Amino acid sequence: MCTHTIANPEVTKCFQVGAASRSLHSNYFWCRLQTYIDQMANIVASAYCVVLAVLVMCARGHSGQEGRKFYKRIGSNVTLQCETSDGHSSVIWRFNGHAIDHNEDQPFHGTNLTLRNLDSIHSGTYSCHEKHNGRLKNQITIHVGNPPVTPTVLCRSNAYPDTFYCTWQLSSPTYIPTEFDISVRHGEKSIETIKDPNHKNRCNIKFLEMFSTNKYIVTVTAKNALGSNSSTMSFNENSIVKPDPPEIIEVNTIPDSPSKLEVKWRNPLTWPEPDSIPLKYFLRYKPVILDDWQHVEVTDVPYHTITDAYKGKEHIIQVAAKDSEVGTWSEWSKAVHATPWTATAPKHDSDENIDNVSEPLTGTTPSTGANKRKNSSIRVESSMTLFLGMIMILFI
Repeated sequence: MCTHTIANPEVTKCFQVGAASRSLHSNYFWCRLQTYIDQMANIVASAYCVVLAVLVMCARGHSGQEGRKFYKRIGSNVTLQCETSDGHSSVIWRFNGHAIDHNEDQPFHGTNLTLRNLDSIHSGTYSCHEKHNGRLKNQITIHVGNPPVTPTVLCRSNAYPDTFYCTWQLSSPTYIPTEFDISVRHGEKSIETIKDPNHKNRCNIKFLEMFSTNKYIVTVTAKNALGSNSSTMSFNENSIVKPDPPEIIEVNTIPDSPSKLEVKWRNPLTWPEPDSIPLKYFLRYKPVILDDWQHVEVTDVPYHTITDAYKGKEHIIQVAAKDSEVGTWSEWSKAVHATPWTATAPKHDSDENIDNVSEPLTGTTPSTGANKRKNSSIRVESSMTLFLGMIMILFI
Protein backbone atom coordinates (compact mmCIF):
# COMPACT_ATOMS: atom_id res chain seq x y z
CA MET A 1 0.00 0.00 0.00
CA CYS A 2 1.20 3.49 -0.85
CA THR A 3 0.99 6.01 2.10
CA HIS A 4 2.15 9.57 2.76
CA THR A 5 2.32 12.02 5.73
CA ILE A 6 0.86 15.51 5.59
CA ALA A 7 1.97 16.84 8.99
CA ASN A 8 5.64 17.67 9.34
CA PRO A 9 7.02 17.98 12.91
CA GLU A 10 10.13 19.67 11.58
CA VAL A 11 8.06 22.80 10.86
CA THR A 12 7.28 23.34 14.58
CA LYS A 13 10.88 22.77 15.49
CA CYS A 14 11.92 25.22 12.81
CA PHE A 15 9.69 27.94 14.29
CA GLN A 16 11.11 27.31 17.78
CA VAL A 17 14.63 27.65 16.54
CA GLY A 18 13.68 30.83 14.68
CA ALA A 19 12.17 32.43 17.82
CA ALA A 20 15.43 31.99 19.70
CA SER A 21 17.46 33.34 16.83
CA ARG A 22 18.72 36.89 16.53
CA SER A 23 17.39 36.97 12.96
CA LEU A 24 13.70 36.17 13.42
CA HIS A 25 12.59 37.28 9.95
CA SER A 26 15.25 35.22 8.18
CA ASN A 27 14.34 32.08 10.12
CA TYR A 28 10.65 32.62 9.49
CA PHE A 29 11.29 32.78 5.73
CA TRP A 30 13.23 29.54 5.68
CA CYS A 31 10.60 27.77 7.78
CA ARG A 32 7.83 28.84 5.42
CA LEU A 33 9.89 27.62 2.44
CA GLN A 34 10.48 24.25 4.08
CA THR A 35 6.75 23.92 4.79
CA TYR A 36 5.90 24.63 1.14
CA ILE A 37 8.40 22.03 -0.11
CA ASP A 38 6.96 19.40 2.22
CA GLN A 39 3.41 20.15 1.09
CA MET A 40 4.37 19.81 -2.58
CA ALA A 41 6.11 16.49 -1.90
CA ASN A 42 2.98 15.20 -0.16
CA ILE A 43 0.81 16.24 -3.13
CA VAL A 44 3.12 14.45 -5.60
CA ALA A 45 3.11 11.30 -3.46
CA SER A 46 -0.69 11.33 -3.27
CA ALA A 47 -1.00 11.70 -7.03
CA TYR A 48 1.41 8.82 -7.56
CA CYS A 49 -0.68 6.56 -5.32
CA VAL A 50 -3.86 7.43 -7.23
CA VAL A 51 -2.29 6.71 -10.63
CA LEU A 52 -0.82 3.42 -9.37
CA ALA A 53 -4.20 2.30 -8.05
CA VAL A 54 -5.86 3.05 -11.39
CA LEU A 55 -3.23 1.07 -13.30
CA VAL A 56 -3.65 -1.93 -11.00
CA MET A 57 -7.43 -1.87 -11.46
CA CYS A 58 -7.06 -1.70 -15.26
CA ALA A 59 -4.59 -4.57 -15.25
CA ARG A 60 -6.94 -6.77 -13.22
CA GLY A 61 -9.84 -6.28 -15.65
CA HIS A 62 -13.46 -6.95 -14.86
CA SER A 63 -12.96 -10.19 -12.97
CA GLY A 64 -9.25 -10.12 -12.11
CA GLN A 65 -8.56 -13.10 -14.48
CA GLU A 66 -8.14 -11.51 -17.91
CA GLY A 67 -5.08 -12.40 -19.98
CA ARG A 68 -4.01 -15.61 -18.18
CA LYS A 69 -1.84 -18.08 -20.08
CA PHE A 70 -1.63 -21.87 -19.64
CA TYR A 71 0.37 -24.67 -21.22
CA LYS A 72 -1.40 -28.03 -21.53
CA ARG A 73 -0.21 -31.45 -22.67
CA ILE A 74 -1.66 -33.03 -25.82
CA GLY A 75 -4.36 -35.56 -24.88
CA SER A 76 -5.23 -33.96 -21.55
CA ASN A 77 -8.52 -32.29 -20.48
CA VAL A 78 -9.06 -28.80 -19.09
CA THR A 79 -12.04 -26.88 -17.67
CA LEU A 80 -12.17 -23.11 -18.22
CA GLN A 81 -14.10 -21.14 -15.63
CA CYS A 82 -16.21 -18.06 -16.30
CA GLU A 83 -16.79 -16.16 -13.05
CA THR A 84 -19.92 -14.01 -13.13
CA SER A 85 -21.77 -12.10 -10.44
CA ASP A 86 -24.63 -14.56 -10.89
CA GLY A 87 -23.60 -18.17 -11.33
CA HIS A 88 -26.78 -18.87 -13.29
CA SER A 89 -26.30 -16.07 -15.85
CA SER A 90 -26.08 -17.10 -19.49
CA VAL A 91 -22.64 -16.72 -21.07
CA ILE A 92 -21.03 -17.07 -24.49
CA TRP A 93 -17.62 -18.68 -24.95
CA ARG A 94 -15.48 -17.65 -27.92
CA PHE A 95 -12.35 -19.21 -29.43
CA ASN A 96 -10.11 -16.72 -31.24
CA GLY A 97 -13.19 -14.48 -31.54
CA HIS A 98 -15.59 -17.13 -32.89
CA ALA A 99 -18.52 -18.44 -30.81
CA ILE A 100 -18.18 -22.02 -29.55
CA ASP A 101 -21.11 -24.42 -29.98
CA HIS A 102 -21.96 -27.02 -27.36
CA ASN A 103 -20.82 -30.54 -28.37
CA GLU A 104 -19.46 -33.74 -26.84
CA ASP A 105 -15.83 -32.65 -27.04
CA GLN A 106 -16.54 -29.15 -25.70
CA PRO A 107 -19.43 -29.44 -23.20
CA PHE A 108 -20.68 -26.58 -21.02
CA HIS A 109 -21.14 -27.06 -17.27
CA GLY A 110 -23.06 -24.02 -16.12
CA THR A 111 -20.83 -21.13 -17.12
CA ASN A 112 -17.69 -23.31 -17.45
CA LEU A 113 -16.26 -24.82 -20.65
CA THR A 114 -14.52 -28.23 -20.71
CA LEU A 115 -12.04 -29.14 -23.45
CA ARG A 116 -11.35 -32.86 -23.83
CA ASN A 117 -8.48 -34.73 -25.49
CA LEU A 118 -6.55 -31.56 -26.33
CA ASP A 119 -4.62 -31.32 -29.59
CA SER A 120 -2.42 -28.62 -31.10
CA ILE A 121 -5.46 -27.23 -32.96
CA HIS A 122 -6.92 -26.21 -29.58
CA SER A 123 -4.13 -23.69 -29.01
CA GLY A 124 -5.52 -20.16 -28.95
CA THR A 125 -7.43 -17.59 -26.91
CA TYR A 126 -10.69 -18.46 -25.15
CA SER A 127 -12.93 -15.66 -23.87
CA CYS A 128 -16.15 -15.68 -21.83
CA HIS A 129 -18.80 -12.97 -22.28
CA GLU A 130 -22.10 -12.19 -20.60
CA LYS A 131 -24.79 -13.10 -23.10
CA HIS A 132 -27.15 -10.18 -22.50
CA ASN A 133 -24.58 -7.38 -22.86
CA GLY A 134 -21.47 -9.05 -24.34
CA ARG A 135 -19.22 -7.88 -21.46
CA LEU A 136 -15.93 -9.76 -21.21
CA LYS A 137 -15.69 -11.76 -17.98
CA ASN A 138 -12.65 -13.94 -18.52
CA GLN A 139 -9.93 -14.49 -21.12
CA ILE A 140 -7.48 -17.39 -21.17
CA THR A 141 -4.79 -18.30 -23.69
CA ILE A 142 -3.94 -22.00 -23.97
CA HIS A 143 -0.86 -23.46 -25.64
CA VAL A 144 -1.19 -27.20 -26.29
CA GLY A 145 1.92 -29.27 -26.86
CA ASN A 146 4.32 -31.87 -25.51
CA PRO A 147 7.40 -31.88 -23.33
CA PRO A 148 10.57 -32.44 -25.39
CA VAL A 149 11.83 -35.95 -26.06
CA THR A 150 15.51 -36.80 -25.75
CA PRO A 151 17.37 -34.62 -28.30
CA THR A 152 19.57 -36.22 -30.95
CA VAL A 153 23.07 -34.67 -30.97
CA LEU A 154 25.67 -34.79 -33.76
CA CYS A 155 29.17 -33.26 -33.62
CA ARG A 156 31.50 -32.91 -36.59
CA SER A 157 34.69 -31.09 -37.59
CA ASN A 158 34.83 -29.84 -41.18
CA ALA A 159 37.52 -27.30 -40.23
CA TYR A 160 40.08 -29.48 -38.47
CA PRO A 161 42.16 -28.61 -36.45
CA ASP A 162 40.53 -25.22 -35.76
CA THR A 163 36.91 -25.82 -34.83
CA PHE A 164 34.07 -28.31 -34.71
CA TYR A 165 30.33 -27.85 -34.48
CA CYS A 166 27.41 -29.64 -32.84
CA THR A 167 23.82 -29.82 -34.05
CA TRP A 168 20.71 -31.14 -32.33
CA GLN A 169 17.11 -31.92 -33.13
CA LEU A 170 13.99 -33.50 -31.64
CA SER A 171 12.48 -36.59 -33.26
CA SER A 172 8.94 -35.28 -32.58
CA PRO A 173 7.59 -31.71 -32.42
CA THR A 174 6.58 -30.02 -29.17
CA TYR A 175 4.24 -27.43 -30.77
CA ILE A 176 5.17 -24.93 -28.02
CA PRO A 177 8.29 -22.75 -27.54
CA THR A 178 11.26 -24.94 -26.63
CA GLU A 179 14.73 -23.77 -25.64
CA PHE A 180 18.06 -25.60 -25.73
CA ASP A 181 21.00 -25.32 -23.35
CA ILE A 182 24.41 -26.60 -24.55
CA SER A 183 27.44 -27.29 -22.41
CA VAL A 184 30.81 -28.58 -23.66
CA ARG A 185 33.67 -29.85 -21.52
CA HIS A 186 37.14 -31.09 -22.35
CA GLY A 187 38.47 -33.05 -19.43
CA GLU A 188 37.89 -30.72 -16.48
CA LYS A 189 37.68 -27.57 -18.58
CA SER A 190 34.47 -25.91 -19.71
CA ILE A 191 34.51 -24.61 -23.29
CA GLU A 192 32.60 -21.62 -24.63
CA THR A 193 30.01 -22.34 -27.32
CA ILE A 194 29.25 -19.82 -30.07
CA LYS A 195 25.77 -19.74 -31.58
CA ASP A 196 25.89 -20.27 -35.34
CA PRO A 197 24.24 -17.25 -37.04
CA ASN A 198 23.21 -19.28 -40.11
CA HIS A 199 21.77 -22.37 -38.43
CA LYS A 200 19.03 -22.49 -35.79
CA ASN A 201 20.11 -25.58 -33.82
CA ARG A 202 23.89 -25.39 -34.17
CA CYS A 203 26.84 -24.03 -32.21
CA ASN A 204 30.56 -23.76 -32.96
CA ILE A 205 33.38 -24.81 -30.58
CA LYS A 206 37.14 -24.34 -30.78
CA PHE A 207 39.51 -27.24 -30.25
CA LEU A 208 41.56 -26.62 -27.11
CA GLU A 209 44.53 -28.70 -28.24
CA MET A 210 45.52 -31.13 -30.97
CA PHE A 211 46.02 -34.85 -30.47
CA SER A 212 44.57 -34.72 -26.96
CA THR A 213 43.72 -37.95 -25.15
CA ASN A 214 40.93 -36.26 -23.19
CA LYS A 215 37.45 -36.65 -24.55
CA TYR A 216 35.04 -33.87 -25.37
CA ILE A 217 31.71 -34.14 -23.53
CA VAL A 218 28.69 -32.37 -25.02
CA THR A 219 25.34 -32.10 -23.20
CA VAL A 220 22.22 -30.67 -24.84
CA THR A 221 19.13 -29.99 -22.70
CA ALA A 222 15.76 -29.25 -24.28
CA LYS A 223 13.16 -27.59 -22.06
CA ASN A 224 9.75 -25.96 -22.30
CA ALA A 225 6.83 -25.18 -20.02
CA LEU A 226 5.79 -28.87 -19.89
CA GLY A 227 9.14 -30.46 -19.07
CA SER A 228 12.74 -31.06 -20.10
CA ASN A 229 15.02 -33.76 -21.46
CA SER A 230 18.75 -33.97 -22.14
CA SER A 231 21.30 -35.98 -24.08
CA THR A 232 25.06 -36.37 -23.56
CA MET A 233 27.73 -37.63 -25.94
CA SER A 234 31.51 -37.96 -25.63
CA PHE A 235 34.15 -38.41 -28.33
CA ASN A 236 37.80 -38.05 -29.26
CA GLU A 237 38.64 -35.25 -31.65
CA ASN A 238 39.87 -37.49 -34.48
CA SER A 239 36.60 -39.45 -34.60
CA ILE A 240 34.50 -36.45 -35.71
CA VAL A 241 36.76 -35.15 -38.53
CA LYS A 242 34.80 -35.10 -41.78
CA PRO A 243 35.58 -32.57 -44.53
CA ASP A 244 32.96 -30.94 -46.72
CA PRO A 245 32.84 -32.26 -50.32
CA PRO A 246 35.38 -30.93 -52.85
CA GLU A 247 34.13 -29.07 -55.92
CA ILE A 248 34.78 -30.31 -59.46
CA ILE A 249 35.79 -27.24 -61.44
CA GLU A 250 36.77 -28.69 -64.81
CA VAL A 251 36.36 -31.81 -66.98
CA ASN A 252 38.28 -31.79 -70.26
CA THR A 253 38.29 -34.14 -73.23
CA ILE A 254 41.58 -35.23 -74.78
CA PRO A 255 41.87 -35.01 -78.60
CA ASP A 256 42.13 -38.36 -80.37
CA SER A 257 41.47 -40.16 -77.04
CA PRO A 258 37.88 -41.45 -77.04
CA SER A 259 38.36 -43.28 -73.68
CA LYS A 260 39.88 -40.45 -71.62
CA LEU A 261 38.54 -37.56 -69.48
CA GLU A 262 40.70 -35.16 -67.48
CA VAL A 263 39.02 -34.19 -64.15
CA LYS A 264 40.13 -31.30 -61.89
CA TRP A 265 38.69 -30.23 -58.51
CA ARG A 266 39.48 -27.93 -55.58
CA ASN A 267 39.54 -28.44 -51.82
CA PRO A 268 36.49 -27.46 -49.76
CA LEU A 269 36.72 -23.81 -48.74
CA THR A 270 36.03 -24.73 -45.10
CA TRP A 271 39.21 -26.81 -44.79
CA PRO A 272 41.62 -24.34 -43.13
CA GLU A 273 45.09 -25.82 -43.72
CA PRO A 274 45.27 -28.03 -46.84
CA ASP A 275 49.06 -27.77 -46.95
CA SER A 276 49.81 -28.80 -43.36
CA ILE A 277 46.75 -31.04 -42.99
CA PRO A 278 46.50 -32.64 -46.49
CA LEU A 279 43.48 -34.42 -47.92
CA LYS A 280 43.18 -37.51 -50.06
CA TYR A 281 40.39 -38.05 -52.59
CA PHE A 282 38.08 -40.71 -53.93
CA LEU A 283 36.83 -40.36 -57.50
CA ARG A 284 33.87 -42.23 -58.96
CA TYR A 285 32.45 -42.21 -62.49
CA LYS A 286 30.12 -44.18 -64.74
CA PRO A 287 28.22 -43.89 -68.02
CA VAL A 288 24.70 -42.57 -67.58
CA ILE A 289 23.26 -45.72 -69.16
CA LEU A 290 24.91 -48.05 -66.56
CA ASP A 291 24.39 -48.57 -62.82
CA ASP A 292 27.87 -49.66 -61.70
CA TRP A 293 30.46 -47.07 -60.67
CA GLN A 294 34.18 -47.15 -61.30
CA HIS A 295 36.33 -45.93 -58.37
CA VAL A 296 39.86 -44.65 -58.00
CA GLU A 297 41.68 -43.21 -54.95
CA VAL A 298 43.87 -40.16 -55.54
CA THR A 299 46.56 -38.94 -53.14
CA ASP A 300 48.08 -35.47 -52.80
CA VAL A 301 46.92 -33.93 -56.10
CA PRO A 302 43.44 -32.51 -56.95
CA TYR A 303 43.19 -33.97 -60.47
CA HIS A 304 42.99 -37.30 -62.29
CA THR A 305 42.77 -38.60 -65.87
CA ILE A 306 40.16 -41.27 -66.49
CA THR A 307 41.52 -43.76 -69.04
CA ASP A 308 38.71 -46.32 -69.33
CA ALA A 309 35.70 -44.20 -70.20
CA TYR A 310 33.09 -45.64 -72.54
CA LYS A 311 33.53 -44.30 -76.07
CA GLY A 312 30.89 -41.77 -77.10
CA LYS A 313 28.86 -42.14 -73.86
CA GLU A 314 27.89 -39.39 -71.42
CA HIS A 315 29.44 -39.94 -67.97
CA ILE A 316 28.60 -38.87 -64.40
CA ILE A 317 31.60 -37.86 -62.25
CA GLN A 318 31.85 -37.17 -58.48
CA VAL A 319 34.63 -36.83 -55.90
CA ALA A 320 34.91 -37.10 -52.08
CA ALA A 321 37.67 -36.09 -49.65
CA LYS A 322 39.12 -37.25 -46.34
CA ASP A 323 41.88 -36.25 -43.95
CA SER A 324 44.90 -38.31 -44.94
CA GLU A 325 45.14 -39.94 -41.49
CA VAL A 326 42.01 -39.50 -39.33
CA GLY A 327 38.25 -39.14 -39.63
CA THR A 328 35.82 -40.26 -42.31
CA TRP A 329 35.10 -39.53 -45.97
CA SER A 330 33.07 -36.48 -46.94
CA GLU A 331 29.81 -36.68 -48.84
CA TRP A 332 30.06 -36.90 -52.63
CA SER A 333 30.46 -33.66 -54.55
CA LYS A 334 27.83 -32.30 -56.88
CA ALA A 335 27.65 -34.51 -59.98
CA VAL A 336 29.21 -33.30 -63.24
CA HIS A 337 28.34 -34.71 -66.68
CA ALA A 338 30.88 -35.09 -69.53
CA THR A 339 31.40 -37.10 -72.77
CA PRO A 340 34.83 -38.21 -74.08
CA TRP A 341 36.25 -36.98 -77.38
CA THR A 342 34.46 -38.38 -80.43
CA ALA A 343 35.84 -38.45 -84.00
CA THR A 344 34.01 -36.13 -86.39
CA ALA A 345 31.79 -38.07 -88.86
CA PRO A 346 32.48 -37.45 -92.64
CA LYS A 347 30.12 -35.07 -94.37
CA HIS A 348 27.62 -36.49 -96.93
CA ASP A 349 27.09 -34.89 -100.42
CA SER A 350 23.88 -32.95 -100.77
CA ASP A 351 20.92 -34.18 -102.88
CA GLU A 352 21.71 -31.52 -105.48
CA ASN A 353 25.20 -32.89 -106.03
CA ILE A 354 23.88 -36.42 -106.27
CA ASP A 355 21.47 -35.35 -109.00
CA ASN A 356 24.22 -33.58 -110.93
CA VAL A 357 26.41 -36.66 -110.80
CA SER A 358 23.64 -39.07 -111.73
CA GLU A 359 22.55 -37.15 -114.79
CA PRO A 360 25.74 -37.74 -116.81
CA LEU A 361 25.70 -41.36 -115.70
CA THR A 362 22.18 -41.70 -117.05
CA GLY A 363 23.20 -40.11 -120.35
CA THR A 364 26.22 -42.37 -120.84
CA THR A 365 24.48 -45.55 -119.80
CA PRO A 366 21.06 -45.51 -121.44
CA SER A 367 18.54 -48.21 -120.73
CA THR A 368 17.60 -51.13 -123.18
CA GLY A 369 14.25 -49.56 -124.04
CA ALA A 370 15.95 -46.38 -125.25
CA ASN A 371 18.26 -48.43 -127.56
CA LYS A 372 15.27 -50.21 -129.11
CA ARG A 373 13.52 -46.92 -129.87
CA LYS A 374 16.69 -45.55 -131.46
CA ASN A 375 17.15 -48.66 -133.70
CA SER A 376 13.51 -48.47 -134.87
CA SER A 377 13.96 -44.85 -135.84
CA ILE A 378 17.03 -45.70 -137.94
CA ARG A 379 15.16 -48.47 -139.84
CA VAL A 380 12.25 -46.09 -140.68
CA GLU A 381 14.60 -43.48 -142.05
CA SER A 382 16.37 -46.05 -144.28
CA SER A 383 13.05 -47.36 -145.74
CA MET A 384 11.89 -43.87 -146.66
CA THR A 385 15.13 -43.12 -148.44
CA LEU A 386 14.89 -46.33 -150.51
CA PHE A 387 11.25 -45.63 -151.50
CA LEU A 388 11.98 -42.11 -152.70
CA GLY A 389 14.90 -43.37 -154.76
CA MET A 390 12.74 -45.94 -156.63
CA ILE A 391 10.10 -43.31 -157.53
CA MET A 392 12.70 -41.00 -159.01
CA ILE A 393 14.04 -43.90 -161.24
CA LEU A 394 10.54 -44.62 -162.67
CA PHE A 395 9.98 -41.00 -163.73
CA ILE A 396 13.33 -40.83 -165.44
